[in-house]
Amino acid sequence: MFYPTSLLTEMSRIFFEETGWEELADSLNKSDYSNVFVLTDKNTNRFCLPILEAKVNQSLTVLVMEAGEKHKHLHTCSQLWRELSELGADRNALLINLGGGVVTDLGGFVACAYKRGIDFINIPTTLLSMVDASVGGKTGVDLDQLKNQIGIIQEPSFVLVDPVFLKTLPENEFRSGYAEMLKHGLIQDRDYFERLSIYRYDIEHIGKSIYHSICIKSNVVAQDPTEKNLRKILNFGHTLGHAIESYFLDHMNYDRLLHGEAIAIGMIMESELSHKHSGLSSDDRNRIKEVFESIYPKIQLQADDISYIKELLRHDKKNRSGKIRFALLESIGKPVIDQVVSDEAIDDAIAYYLS
Repeated sequence: MFYPTSLLTEMSRIFFEETGWEELADSLNKSDYSNVFVLTDKNTNRFCLPILEAKVNQSLTVLVMEAGEKHKHLHTCSQLWRELSELGADRNALLINLGGGVVTDLGGFVACAYKRGIDFINIPTTLLSMVDASVGGKTGVDLDQLKNQIGIIQEPSFVLVDPVFLKTLPENEFRSGYAEMLKHGLIQDRDYFERLSIYRYDIEHIGKSIYHSICIKSNVVAQDPTEKNLRKILNFGHTLGHAIESYFLDHMNYDRLLHGEAIAIGMIMESELSHKHSGLSSDDRNRIKEVFESIYPKIQLQADDISYIKELLRHDKKNRSGKIRFALLESIGKPVIDQVVSDEAIDDAIAYYLS
């Protein structure tokens, strides 16, 4: 390992690789949990659960949800709450969320609400969930086609990050998480962005970059845990990106556009907004587009698509007093928050992506 074995802050307790497995074993041995439940989806149940079971010398009760963003809803939560109740889960139970961002977001919310809160541990199994969902304590679910409208900010007992799980991922899921890492460079570290700009599907050596991304996000969250100010910079690319992701989830085959793929599109669009409203240079704007277009396939949007996406923007949870607010860039590595832009500028940003 070429990076520290843990990252401990006032907000987060994140352990890496073997140190993480040792922390999990120690926690299970010392905490005297009445039951230990593991939430998986159908994919992680097949590919990732055997890794966990080989590491844990304890009885585990496995819960399985359907895979995919379209199941990140209260209906799934209700099913899991009923299942926990039927299995006799009390307030001294533990829920281990083993999966990607859907599992950790939804599972965290299930744990926070069940009997007014039981302990939970997150073991992210995708690159996206390792560098994004592992930090910050955001739990929750979608409301209809609107992303993450219902939830609670609550840190897990700890997070266990082990890149071994990335060996179970298809490459498009790896690229999805890579977009969030590129975002971390754009909002905080130009050199990091440039290092990542040459894309490599390299699971064996990604650990150091995962650690660096987690450090960037953890530092931001520690300064603003409830997203009143600084934490909003993490939303760069997400205002338009979430609207695009929601549109594809509602109108297309649900797995056609992954979260990171949508956010990559959002970052290209919002780099144009940054150029028009926040002083981002044309060189930086063009560099951002060049990097993302070299990694992510381009999608086509028709006039009707764009109209619906713009309507979804009006429901973004970051809006205030009916105004859409963006996190943008003054330069690569220097973000600004609460930027209100015109409807025409949004049209221009979409056209810039499509050009």
